[in-house]
Amino acid sequence: QVQLVESGGGLVQAGGSLRLSCQLSGVGATSLAMGWFRQSPGNSREFVAAMSWPGRRTVYSSSVKGRFTISRDNVAHTVDLQMDNLKPEDTAVYYCAGRASQAVADKAADFVLWGQGTQVTVSS
Repeated sequence: QVQLVESGGGLVQAGGSLRLSCQLSGVGATSLAMGWFRQSPGNSREFVAAMSWPGRRTVYSSSVKGRFTISRDNVAHTVDLQMDNLKPEDTAVYYCAGRASQAVADKAADFVLWGQGTQVTVSS
C-alpha cells in the first residue's frame, strides 16, 4: 500500500518562501499522477497544483500560478511544492495527494491517496 508523508511546513513572513516535500513509499509508489491541495479552517479542500507521470504536464490553480512550482523526483519518489512570494491567504494545511492514474487532474475526488497534511502559516 502506498503511503504519502509531507514535510517542510512552518511559519514564514509574507513575501517569503517555503518548500514542501512529499515522500512516497510502499508497493505501487510509482507511475502516479500527484498533486497538492490545501485546506484552511471553515473552507473546503482547495486544489493547488498537480503533475502527471512522469512529469510532462503540470496544472496550477489561478491563485498560485506564477508563485508556486510543483516538481517530482521519480528516482527518489518525492514530489515537491516550491512556494515563493507567500501571502497570508496561503495559510492552510497542505496535503499531498496521489491518483490511480498517470494523467493530471485538479479535483480532490480524482485523487485516492492522501498524506496527513503539513501546516503552512504566513504572517503579514
